[in-house]
Amino acid sequence: MSTASLSKPKIAISACLLGEEVRYNGGHKESRLCSRTLTEYFDFVPLCPEVAIGMGIPREPIRLVGDPEQPEAVGTVDRTINVTRPLAAYGEKMAAELQDLSGYIFMQQSPSCGLERVKVYHDNGAPVNGGGRGIYAQAFCAQHPDLPVEEAGRLNDPVLRENFITRVLAYSAWQQVLAEGLSRRALTEFHSRYKYLLMAHNPLQYKNLGKMLGNMADSDPAELGPRYFSELMAALKKCATRGTHCNVLLHLSGYLKQSLSAEDKQEMQQIIGQYRQGIVPLVVPLTLLKHHFRLHPDPYIAQQVYLQPHPENLSLRNAI
Repeated sequence: MSTASLSKPKIAISACLLGEEVRYNGGHKESRLCSRTLTEYFDFVPLCPEVAIGMGIPREPIRLVGDPEQPEAVGTVDRTINVTRPLAAYGEKMAAELQDLSGYIFMQQSPSCGLERVKVYHDNGAPVNGGGRGIYAQAFCAQHPDLPVEEAGRLNDPVLRENFITRVLAYSAWQQVLAEGLSRRALTEFHSRYKYLLMAHNPLQYKNLGKMLGNMADSDPAELGPRYFSELMAALKKCATRGTHCNVLLHLSGYLKQSLSAEDKQEMQQIIGQYRQGIVPLVVPLTLLKHHFRLHPDPYIAQQVYLQPHPENLSLRNAI
């Protein structure tokens, strides 16, 4: 096993998404994005709560019934089958065991694994408006509120896909900081690297987190660190927009104003403008910026996660 594969961030995933035939009908729901593309960069931990609690393959399907906030998972035919408690207990058990995850990809619309808008039915069989969350997913996520989680279906959206992978790698980077020991200096350096990424996702939280760390002198990093990180993860959950990306691109290009010719500056502005209008994807102005920073290095900009928040070969910024 190479050192590269040892250091891959771990993502838990609904087993059916990796092509495992664990669904109620003996089928799977393979996501090629997960099984073919992301496996190169992440170590997947496949889990199927319904099989794990002994429901067998094939099995009678279950559905959520009752209060959407606290539904019960019962058999669609035999209503005496009620697996609410075992699914919740398995969620809590896995949440306790899997402390080294950096993310989780769930199967959408599943009464055990769905994250949102899972169908919930009234006792009379009519669907409840809005739906709810799968029993296992609810129990698992309650124990890991900051963990990046997403449904496989939503990863088909290029903006949501890029956002999720960005959060997974930020979470993994924080785990590294914790492993090496949390200190004021480590906290300051981590924030410094994430500044422009934060500005792109959530300009307001960018300011708030800066202030939080600015008043750090009297704080214990062991208390402040987790609070800071929770807020950072909540901020990164908000998807960056063309407008916020343009703001960051202009800020970064400001570091080059002494180095670039008038023509180069004009080209930079023009390409950022084309990105703002949706003519070119984000990768175009970024590539030009990186080119100029290679010629005119700046140590502060060189450490910015924003310039490369995920492996280039995933091409996540070619579609946004």
